[in-house]
Amino acid sequence: MRMTALRSTLLVATLLATTAVAQEAPAPRVQDIPLRELETSPPPLPPLIVVGEGEETPAPTIDAIPRVWAPSPRDEAGRTAYGLFLSGRSALSQGAFDEGAEFLSAVQTLTPEQPSVTEQATTAALLAGDLSYAARAASSDASLSAAIGEAAELVSAVLDFEREEARRANIRLKADPVSAPHARAGALVSPWIAAAAGDWETALTEPDLSGDPLVVVFGRYNRAQLLERRRRHDEAEQALRVLIDNPRTAPIFRVPYGEFLERRGRRDEALAVYDAGIAQGSPDPALALARERAASRGRPPALPSLREGAAEALTIAARQASAENAEQFAVVYLRLAIALDRTPETLYLLGQTATQEEDLRNLGLSVLAQVPEQPADIHAAAQVQRGLTLAAQDRNEDALAAFQAAQRSSPEDARIARVTAGQLMQLERYDEALAILNGPLLNTADQTADIRFLRGAAYESLGRIPEAEAELWTALQSAPNEPIYLNYLGYLWVDSGTRVAEGAEMIARAHAADPEDGNIQDSLGWAQFRQGQYDVAVETLEQAVAKEPANAEINDHLGDAYWMVGRRREAGFQWSRVLTLDPDAERRAAVERKLAEGLTPEASVGAGL
Repeated sequence: MRMTALRSTLLVATLLATTAVAQEAPAPRVQDIPLRELETSPPPLPPLIVVGEGEETPAPTIDAIPRVWAPSPRDEAGRTAYGLFLSGRSALSQGAFDEGAEFLSAVQTLTPEQPSVTEQATTAALLAGDLSYAARAASSDASLSAAIGEAAELVSAVLDFEREEARRANIRLKADPVSAPHARAGALVSPWIAAAAGDWETALTEPDLSGDPLVVVFGRYNRAQLLERRRRHDEAEQALRVLIDNPRTAPIFRVPYGEFLERRGRRDEALAVYDAGIAQGSPDPALALARERAASRGRPPALPSLREGAAEALTIAARQASAENAEQFAVVYLRLAIALDRTPETLYLLGQTATQEEDLRNLGLSVLAQVPEQPADIHAAAQVQRGLTLAAQDRNEDALAAFQAAQRSSPEDARIARVTAGQLMQLERYDEALAILNGPLLNTADQTADIRFLRGAAYESLGRIPEAEAELWTALQSAPNEPIYLNYLGYLWVDSGTRVAEGAEMIARAHAADPEDGNIQDSLGWAQFRQGQYDVAVETLEQAVAKEPANAEINDHLGDAYWMVGRRREAGFQWSRVLTLDPDAERRAAVERKLAEGLTPEASVGAGL
């Protein structure tokens, strides 16, 4: 398999290359560290009620009009409540949460007696960021589910804090703490609100050690920061030492502890903390940056303000919710964090989180487009995430534009150069891809096998076969058991008829390593075909078509195999099917010729498509 396999392979390579870029930038702070190891099998979080999870949006159906809407109320513009409801649901199913919230809020105004409408309108408003409406709508209906009702309680408290009404928020939270499924977010943000209200006794209360492990750990960290704000430095250090002395939490809090020491003027001790982490092989890039700053006697980060601390607490809750596949909850928490402290980092995190769930991807794309150009590394990461999401939607030109924007922001980042080259390959712009692949960022002495592979694939697509073979062979020597490399070079040799036996053996190894890959199975069947093993090829290619039924090339190969074993009617059916699968112009012409003339002896040994 040549072109189809290439595109499939490049998509895999692109995702592997760029997921690292999107996830590694920006350099993590405390709230950026993965937290799953702190959990003890938490119960799954229920989703908000947008649309069915993991399902394709069904064709719209017209529900029976509820009796309460017959005759249906109309707004000032003459729009019916039921029409607005259908429009709102349609908008939600397409990820247009702003529009959906507008429609559903209008329905809720017309029919306040409909609890399901209130729930959906509140959900849409939460995800769209219309927090004030969500809080108002939820407060008017006591029948809402816990997922919505408790989210609205959290939103109301945070918005009071944002409006400089921290005392009111604190009274609300003390009288009725936020409960499941949003108890974690409520517990993490409450101390900051209490501190802003002047209720330091509540703010500095030790976390309940029998509760949520994540709340215990980050509750201690929040308490340490608040103690430092009160200039109770010995107690603050004691709280941090508890976290540093625990092997499970030490990697997360090593940098914050070092920064505390720097603020206390204990630079040498801070350097020792950083050096110990580096010596232990910590992967945290913030550790090296902190050490470099301390060694050059740079200024350590200041303590967060109360609003910044509350925003960080909500971000921590969001990251853990996302780790538990509750992206909708994470989006709500990040909306609240942005209301308190709008930073490029939090905008990026909101967009990245939203793109992880199919129903939220359009929302994520919209948010990522809002990330400002500075800091450059944050903007580049946002553009990479946009590109990944757009590529997954087959919006390849838009994806390329996003990757190129990332390149402009971080022109020295080899990872972004690599993904841009991969996207150019997806668009069959091989000369442009080679210009990047052969440039100084990627064509280095220590370049990785995947760079060699991409370069070889570009050369092959341009018909520069000797150069392609050299690059692909070098890539294979670096990763001799990689099925993608084995399949690609093996197919090149089989299809060109130059080293058929050797290529067939490589494809067989690739298939043994990844027997479920339909593209590799097609290559195996085509190798059998080229060696005259037509009966075996039919069986292999039938299995490949079963795995990749919409693949034009595989169906074409199966048609050829059917012809060679005398199953002419089935061959014609397969070739006719190819024409329905959007083949490229070259394949379309070849298939039309086979339908008219059959498979000629020349075609049977030289198809090579």
